[in-house]
Amino acid sequence: MEGAELAGKILSTWLTLVICLILLPSAFGVSLGISEMYMKILVKTLEWATIRIEKGVSKESVLKNSASVGIIQRDESPMEKGLSGLRGRDFELSDVFYFSKKGLEAIVEDEVTQRFSSEELVSWNLLTRTNVNFHYISLRLTMVWVLGVIVRYCVLLPLSLKNWLSELVHLTCCRICVRALSGTIHYHNKQYRPQKGGICVANHTSPIDVLILTTDGCYAMVGQVHGGLMGIIQRAMVKACPHVWFERSEMKDRHLVTKRLKEHIADKKKLPILIFPEGTCINNTSVMMFKKGSFEIGGTIHPVAIKYNPQFGDAFWNSSKYNMVSYLLRMMTSWAIVCDVWYMPPMTREEGEDAVQFANRVKSAIAVQGGLTELPWDGGLKRAKVKDTFKEEQQKNYSKMIVGNGSL
Repeated sequence: MEGAELAGKILSTWLTLVICLILLPSAFGVSLGISEMYMKILVKTLEWATIRIEKGVSKESVLKNSASVGIIQRDESPMEKGLSGLRGRDFELSDVFYFSKKGLEAIVEDEVTQRFSSEELVSWNLLTRTNVNFHYISLRLTMVWVLGVIVRYCVLLPLSLKNWLSELVHLTCCRICVRALSGTIHYHNKQYRPQKGGICVANHTSPIDVLILTTDGCYAMVGQVHGGLMGIIQRAMVKACPHVWFERSEMKDRHLVTKRLKEHIADKKKLPILIFPEGTCINNTSVMMFKKGSFEIGGTIHPVAIKYNPQFGDAFWNSSKYNMVSYLLRMMTSWAIVCDVWYMPPMTREEGEDAVQFANRVKSAIAVQGGLTELPWDGGLKRAKVKDTFKEEQQKNYSKMIVGNGSL
């Protein structure tokens, strides 16, 4: 029992430190100066270690090993100078020794290949890369070296694995959220799962579409910068993952948006961008017009089809009828969230194909795979009125049908 209590205290202390020193400062974009303090302590420690070494090792040994960065004592005088002493007299057999010496120096340690090894350090940095063969010097120096090993392998190494840990935490949190909604997801064709440096496009039914997809992989989100609690969450997300957030004024600048997205997908180490080209939630029966912006960027498009099973609960978010809190309450009180996700082969823009044609081709593929009805209408009609130009076009078509060939 005492061991369990001790382990619990250690874990709670560790979590408190992580939250106070890492999560909260990252969320608010605040620096506590820990990195600067760490560097100052490190410099002072290495200076102290160097002084201790110089006291513990004989001067002759240090000078002998630090006099040259190589393994031989090389004569640095140019060959022209050595040849000048041979000119103007008869050749002697002993003259061969000078050329032999230069040749052996080049073979044993030439000036080129040694540049492909780590630079030698005159002082010791508690790691390696020094010519001096240090043995036991003092107990305090040994204790500092052991402490350095602990810091490097138990603190710095896990921090270097930040990306891997970030993705693991990301996936874990999303899976917890999906299970809290009694979610059951069936993923198909996982060999086509979106890859880094690409764009993932999917039909849009619900805000939880993001959770559905990020349960099986990590994505970079695209959206507008918010304030308040959502803004804090966004800033924390950017610290862990390169999401693409825009200011309200920037969202209206299509060229800027396209430029930022192109820069993201150009880096093949960054997560694939997740985009819902419909721009609004559709009721899980159809796929409406895909906006062409996502298909003007270039790069590889990874289509994904999502289809919910309405038998266990309605996943569609009717934002004109329910606010986010009411919608989430309905989700959490439904029997389950059951859906199928189909990863589809990657698609690229064909020669002579414009962005609209490419968008329609991807939309058709998603509709066929998900068993959804393909519609040409803009999802923006959910909130906006039909444009007058579109009404006039329909009136003209109707008039032609009545009149026939257009002549009275």
